[in-house]
Amino acid sequence: MSRSTSHFTPLESSQQALEWIMSDTLSPDAMNTLSLDTLHAFRDYVNPGFLEYRKSVTAGGGYGAVEWRASGPNTLLDVQGNEYLDCLGGYGIFNVGHRNPTVVAAVEKQLSKQPLHSQELLDPLRALLAKTLAALTPGNLKYSFFSNSGTESVEAALKLAKAYQSPRGRFSFIATHGAFHGKSLGALSATAKPMFRRPFMPLVPGFHHVPFGDIDAMKQQIVQCQRNGEGIAAVILEPIQGEGGVNLPPQHYLPAVRALCDETGALLILDEVQTGMGRTGKMFACEHYGVEPDILCLAKALGGGVMPIGATVATEEVFSVLFDNPFLHTTTFGGNPMACAAALATINVLLRDKLPEQAARQGAFLLSGLQRLAAAYPDLIVEARGLGLLQAIEFRENEIGYAFASELFQRRVLVAGTLNNAKSIRIEPPLTITHEQCCRVLQEADRALAKLRAVQVEDAKPKPINMEFALQ
Repeated sequence: MSRSTSHFTPLESSQQALEWIMSDTLSPDAMNTLSLDTLHAFRDYVNPGFLEYRKSVTAGGGYGAVEWRASGPNTLLDVQGNEYLDCLGGYGIFNVGHRNPTVVAAVEKQLSKQPLHSQELLDPLRALLAKTLAALTPGNLKYSFFSNSGTESVEAALKLAKAYQSPRGRFSFIATHGAFHGKSLGALSATAKPMFRRPFMPLVPGFHHVPFGDIDAMKQQIVQCQRNGEGIAAVILEPIQGEGGVNLPPQHYLPAVRALCDETGALLILDEVQTGMGRTGKMFACEHYGVEPDILCLAKALGGGVMPIGATVATEEVFSVLFDNPFLHTTTFGGNPMACAAALATINVLLRDKLPEQAARQGAFLLSGLQRLAAAYPDLIVEARGLGLLQAIEFRENEIGYAFASELFQRRVLVAGTLNNAKSIRIEPPLTITHEQCCRVLQEADRALAKLRAVQVEDAKPKPINMEFALQ
């Protein structure tokens, strides 16, 4: 029987945690204790609301599947020993797979030498990572600011654009409906979903949203702003909207946005936090459209699924506003040695193992199969869409999408919805997913859809009338 966490002293609680951390295996009693303590601690000390949204938690809240370890590049084990095929990828962080040996080895070696930098001496890995990103990223992108997350990388991009454009009298931003750029106040001002924005109003002023993929709407918004004497500092876009439901733009859209920015003097910020690092079949999604940004935001997979790290990469002209005073925007932990070691190893693995090319190949096979399923189940599915291994199935109703994800969970395949589009279920596995595992995803998806259709048919049947009740 598990004791409530409140009965533990901080020393006892931390000691118990260390014992679990240092354990490679768990006894049946330890499995049960860890499961119950995790469930109760989420309820009492993290946020009970999370338990309502986890497919791994039973309806009564009495049991929840608890992660234990990675069992392979593309699979996870829970504490009960159940293995799951990961088609969620931590919302896009495991591009090089779980516990990639090259990334883990680099981080472990750096950990044994120096986990964090002194803040005074020059830290070599930050310099080497910035140099590597300058060679990797498209166009004239050159200088990098390192942070700890995608939201932070967007915040840095917005501040950089403001610092560059404020002497030119340009202060406003154009973003798009369906966009997701993070949830800190600046990034949230660019994020579109009202549910996330409303409790924190007023947000940072000067943000305007237009339909994604509609260049005419963007032109009209810029004209309107100019008539009001409002200069546009930057346009901020995801090349492919991730949390919006994996929305691909028309082929001409990004080049037209680039031309519009050049015409009006606005900067182009591309948020590739989710689409970058090989996810779409090229190292960066903007390469599919031949577009080079002024500022590029990276995170998620940059740390190889081992360390959190974000990067804001800009041209020398734009970044130079920080040259005179590099302390205008800083972070204590951004660009720390272990995070930089992970990022450098990740880039090496992506290039060495040709993982962007593998994402294109496996993604084309998987998407073709999902589109065949969409055609076979038009009563349930609107469409399947995506690029590389960033894919989504859009269902006709939110409830169908959630039921599909829950059914796949029971079949030990992890998928989940997107934050800004509840009808869309993302399929976002590590780029290391095998052909055989893609076949399994399609097979289990087919079985799940067949079950959902059968349930719908049964629910639609006329129910017998309770004559005893009717005669009363």
